[in-house]
Amino acid sequence: MKKKKSSIGWRYENKHPSLSEVFSSVSVPQQKGIWKKLFAFTGPGLLIAVGYMDPGNWATDIAGGAKFGYMLLSVIFISNFFAIILQHLALKLGIVCERDLAQACRDHYPTLISFILWILCEIAISACDLAEIIGSVLALKLLFGIPITWGVLITVIDVLIILFFQYKGFRYIESVVAALIFTILVCFSFEIISSKPEIFPILKGIIPNPEIMKNSHSFYISIGILGATVMPHNLYLHSSIIQTRDYPRTIEGKKMAIKYATIDSTLSLSLAFFINAAILILSASTFHKAGHTEVADIMDAHKLLSPILGSSLAGVFFALALLASGQNSTLTGTLAGQIVMEGFLNIKFKPWIRRLITRLIAIVPAMIVSIVYGEKGTTELLIISQIILSVQLSFAIVPLVNFTGDSEKMGPFVNGPILKILAWVITIIIVLLNLFLLYDTLLGRR
Repeated sequence: MKKKKSSIGWRYENKHPSLSEVFSSVSVPQQKGIWKKLFAFTGPGLLIAVGYMDPGNWATDIAGGAKFGYMLLSVIFISNFFAIILQHLALKLGIVCERDLAQACRDHYPTLISFILWILCEIAISACDLAEIIGSVLALKLLFGIPITWGVLITVIDVLIILFFQYKGFRYIESVVAALIFTILVCFSFEIISSKPEIFPILKGIIPNPEIMKNSHSFYISIGILGATVMPHNLYLHSSIIQTRDYPRTIEGKKMAIKYATIDSTLSLSLAFFINAAILILSASTFHKAGHTEVADIMDAHKLLSPILGSSLAGVFFALALLASGQNSTLTGTLAGQIVMEGFLNIKFKPWIRRLITRLIAIVPAMIVSIVYGEKGTTELLIISQIILSVQLSFAIVPLVNFTGDSEKMGPFVNGPILKILAWVITIIIVLLNLFLLYDTLLGRR
């Protein structure tokens, strides 16, 4: 693919737009007020926020709250700050270069390296899909008593649901995601009110505590929270779906797009922070307070909620939020899979074929484990899926930070000195923590 230099950065000739079927399909009013423009850009941030509240993140939040009360709230807060910075870089790459992260990697790296990055990313997306399946399956069992094995098969149906909304228009997908996030928010609002948490200890927990570093177990859980901060597929996803907005492809138009897209992303990730914090607060105000400090399993947490809070609805809302979380993650995982395959390989598959391939890859291990080991096995599989995601994370963050710090690619939009340093510091921290977590896990210390 040929490229030429322009005042904005690298421009690519004869390129295929990312998610071409919805590229520049959402109109952005040019002469309207701030609120109408912000509303036009609202949506991609919600899809990204889903990755920060998926079933894979629940275990660390539950374990942290049960074991250490509100102390690890500061870790969630710092993690959210990291996420805001990295997602800002992802949306900026998509807006400025009009390339998603997968396309940018294919343009920049030799064919072999690009192919390896694609393989690693496909493994990570399959692992993410596995976490979505397990979350939805556990929720179906908790809500309706559906056996784990049958629940795994039922999750195949979401392929048809996703296709229906995808062909209706991108705004429909964003609306479905918003509705599911609202469901999660309502459920945990009920749980928080029922658990009657202590306000001042919560505020104290947001302030970093040196005890976190001194206690090896709290440090380990903190690494788990920080290590799973940014889902690698979210970076590919955000750099693509922001291009669904029909903003002027000029310097001024891109400045405007970056401004409103960053507001959307920051507000959405703040909502994700609230939900993650709510899970930890709920665990702290129920399990930790009642002396159940070893709770780290989603199923165990569900069993204990209703007796402790004295309300049968507590367990129902918990399971409903889990189901909404799993289905939400399925939607974003579908789009990410399409973006990655089309971006790295420069080929297009029909969405239903791409989704079916990804889902079958995830269903096979989930079905085998559910038959042989039951729900305890699926919990272990959920942990394994998060380890796989943590390994892939470095291979997504490093190219992103490198590309957005390259003046040849970004032109006047290149990262400034402070942002560049901050981005690399965050990258090094996340990479080192993920490597430590992987090393510790492989040695069987935890």
